[in-house]
Amino acid sequence: MMGSVWTAVAIGLAMGIVFGFALEKSRVFEPGMIVGQMQLRNFIMLKMFLTAVATGALVLAVLHGFGFVKLHPKAALYAADIVGGLLLGVGIALAGACPGTTLAQIGVGYRDAIFTLLGGLAGAVAFSYAQPWIATNLIGTGKPLIFTDLVGLPYWQGAVGLAVMLIAVLALMERWRPWRDDLGSDVDGSHAASTEFKARIVPAE
Repeated sequence: MMGSVWTAVAIGLAMGIVFGFALEKSRVFEPGMIVGQMQLRNFIMLKMFLTAVATGALVLAVLHGFGFVKLHPKAALYAADIVGGLLLGVGIALAGACPGTTLAQIGVGYRDAIFTLLGGLAGAVAFSYAQPWIATNLIGTGKPLIFTDLVGLPYWQGAVGLAVMLIAVLALMERWRPWRDDLGSDVDGSHAASTEFKARIVPAE
């Protein structure tokens, strides 16, 4: 039992280091990058997280196939997912941060991110106390929905298929909007916005 726990911890740390390195190099933690994605001005954040989904699907397929991890799918609760997604999106747009980037922002010196972190922790504590009532009165229970079960495929085949589909989507997105164009001259994703602003206030000669 202890061996499997330490294996899971080691794998989690390794994946976290790789993800954190990619997050920093892609500059996705920059508030300008995050707000730009929410306003559909740049798409580096979407590319980054679609890449993470594809990579995670492949890693889980391997780990699950060799018996290192056991999957525990959550119930499909569409109303809760939609409401929660909208609330999260509004919070991300207002704060210029998301749960996965707040610590990175603190690490590079964004002081306002400390308040975002404190707000997130306060919200998590409040939800932990309210969750039993919410689950009983607002959300209810649902049945786990697993795509591979619906189509009659082994999990690894579904994961590989999802990864291939996402890679194709990412390739098309990169051809449409190269990441260098979205990164901006200050590597913060706000180059397009600043250029538009300057064009409005400085008439062309």
